[in-house]
Amino acid sequence: MKKLKVMSILVYTESENGKLKKAALEVVSYAKAVADQMGTSVTAVAVNADNAETLGNYGASKVLLVKDESIQAFNAKKYAAILESAAKNEGAKVVVVSASANSKYLAPLLAVGLGAGYVSNVVAAPSSVSPFTVKHSTFTNKAFANTEITTDVKIVGLSNNSFGLVESDGSASVEDFSPSVPESGVTVESVDKATDKVSIADAEIVVSGGRGLKGPENWGMVEELAEVLGAATACSKPVSDLGWRPHSEHVGQTGKPVASNLYIAIGISGAIQHLAGINSSKVKVVINTDPEAPFFKAADYGVVGDAFEVVPKLIEKLKAFKAANA
Repeated sequence: MKKLKVMSILVYTESENGKLKKAALEVVSYAKAVADQMGTSVTAVAVNADNAETLGNYGASKVLLVKDESIQAFNAKKYAAILESAAKNEGAKVVVVSASANSKYLAPLLAVGLGAGYVSNVVAAPSSVSPFTVKHSTFTNKAFANTEITTDVKIVGLSNNSFGLVESDGSASVEDFSPSVPESGVTVESVDKATDKVSIADAEIVVSGGRGLKGPENWGMVEELAEVLGAATACSKPVSDLGWRPHSEHVGQTGKPVASNLYIAIGISGAIQHLAGINSSKVKVVINTDPEAPFFKAADYGVVGDAFEVVPKLIEKLKAFKAANA
């Protein structure tokens, strides 16, 4: 395979409260695989992240660390400006971002700034780097396409949990990076977040509930199952619309997309908008009393039964299994 002569591949690594997200390690792992194909190295950009040097464990050779207290909250325009400056400074021809909502917001802005082609929802390393061709999901994850990016600078949006974490023997140098950041016209006054729960975006396992649970007072078993599995909790759109659960837990085409390794749907019939949002999950399990529920056609495993009987028994068995293997 012909190799392109390029400078280092640039990666945007997301963090929250100073802690690098799992997605940050995955995009660096992916970038390292692409860099090996191209015969180059990986430079990561981190904003207000602690322990940025750990990115070297996943393939980064250099980390450009931005320390700026004025951009603690995510701001797409400011972050895009930082990445544009870093890409030009490093001479990067390939930029890798995740598939998070934040990255999907900033990537088009960055593409305009760099005159770059952008392909989102990429699920594998390039099948070819000359021409640069990537495989990505399309039609709300119902199909795949192989797309050639012909622009000089290329932006790749990696689908969560599609590549995995690959540790490297290398190490990364950390350099302070202080680009000029423009005013965006947007001011974030405060951000309230739950700090004691696994986030939907980073979760490998998601336990989700629907109207079949009959009311918010029955959500305890969803939370208990999630706690046993180390999972995030989620819900269908009707549940969040009814106020049973916060909108931040709503997953689906109009909510948060989910690309977990395991998605458990309890009492969710499977409206097309919901299925479109969780179709990237690798294994889907549904528990529902209605054997004709649309979710059964999309699920890998299905249990036809009353959630109020099935879920407590599942929790009991899981606890016993964990105790036996502790």
